[in-house]
Amino acid sequence: MFDFANQAYTLLIITVIFPVLFTTVIVGDAESEYRLGNLLWSVALSISYFLVVLSGPILGAIMDYSALKKKFLFYSYLLTVGSTALLYFVEPGLVTLGIILLVISNFAYATGESFIASFLPSLGPPKDLGKISGFGWALGYAGGLVSAGFVIAYLGEPTAENYEMIRWVGPFAALFFLVTAIPTFVWVREPGMRQTLPAGESYAAAGFARMAETARDIRRFGDLGIYLISVFFAMAGVYIVISFAFIYGDQVVRWDEGTRVLMFVIVQITAALGAVGFGWIQDRIGAKVTYNITMLFWFFGVLGIWGVEGLTVWFNGVFDAQVEVQTMFLYIGVIAGLSLGSSQSASRALVGLFSPEEKSAEFFGFWGLSNKLAAVFGIIGIGILQTQFGLQRSVLFCAFLFLIAMVITVFVNEKRGTETADAYTESKQSM
Repeated sequence: MFDFANQAYTLLIITVIFPVLFTTVIVGDAESEYRLGNLLWSVALSISYFLVVLSGPILGAIMDYSALKKKFLFYSYLLTVGSTALLYFVEPGLVTLGIILLVISNFAYATGESFIASFLPSLGPPKDLGKISGFGWALGYAGGLVSAGFVIAYLGEPTAENYEMIRWVGPFAALFFLVTAIPTFVWVREPGMRQTLPAGESYAAAGFARMAETARDIRRFGDLGIYLISVFFAMAGVYIVISFAFIYGDQVVRWDEGTRVLMFVIVQITAALGAVGFGWIQDRIGAKVTYNITMLFWFFGVLGIWGVEGLTVWFNGVFDAQVEVQTMFLYIGVIAGLSLGSSQSASRALVGLFSPEEKSAEFFGFWGLSNKLAAVFGIIGIGILQTQFGLQRSVLFCAFLFLIAMVITVFVNEKRGTETADAYTESKQSM
């Protein structure tokens, strides 16, 4: 249910509505093809993710020693709700206020995302993590479909002419998150037992020492270590798509409102189907093969986004059709949607397979920090590149990231990685 609830923030504030509103209305530098707005958007998101990286080890240590995961999750939830609601007051020209509130709200959301992921190892055995992870992602996209569907239907377009209505997107996203996350805090139990912090040691020192220890431990699990490098590049690409897809549709494809709505619906449905469907496929063909299939989908999907105009011309010439560029962009959206839920679900599940049960929480925490570093790298990278080459050509950087992620997995052996994790668990149980 927390996945269901927080997807309202992801879609409305990070993906569908507020990014377009921020770049084209609040910053509104149309004379420079919105390059300044796009850069400021990428900088704000990168700062928020970097703050998560800095605070993650400290907060993780506090939670591990105090066994107060639910309380910290609740604090991050309240901060996300409050700062998101305040986006109502960000008017055209109030760029600094918009950046500050975006940094605070996305920091709180991303921190909560890491907190909620730490509950995953306690929800089932490692062999079922793929199914649990896939179901969580699918339910999240269902939440996004409900929340963003309401906004698109009743609040309208993210344009200057419709500003007085669309400015309510922040308060609505906050209210949706506030209400629908309540079941999590009512029914989910606190995992773990309270521990005593060693005498003379601070939570900060304990947190960073634990992160260093986890990094050393991961090196003992070679396939996991190599795979996390692949995940870094893959998630850098995914964060770019999440943060810039609808900006691209508005600025490059120049779609109309109907196409924007269709793209949103298509991505939500296909992402949910991809998460569940590939979760089922993964149990039959293996997590690594499934992960690489999703990377291949991403690679060709991004190439299609970059060359959508040329692809449309080719398609119309070969099939004697009259397809518009924005319609072709919708077809590509099907590929992107299938890749979105499935790649994130497969990524999380493969980490679970390579992690011994005794260290799953530590390794998932390290995986979460790596994801946030990937977000900083990918989003600031695309932000800088688009100031020099424009947004359309810069998306090739994203395709390159997915290609690197695929190549790296050549050195990952799923069977060996799983056996290493199992052997570690057996050795601990025999002691």
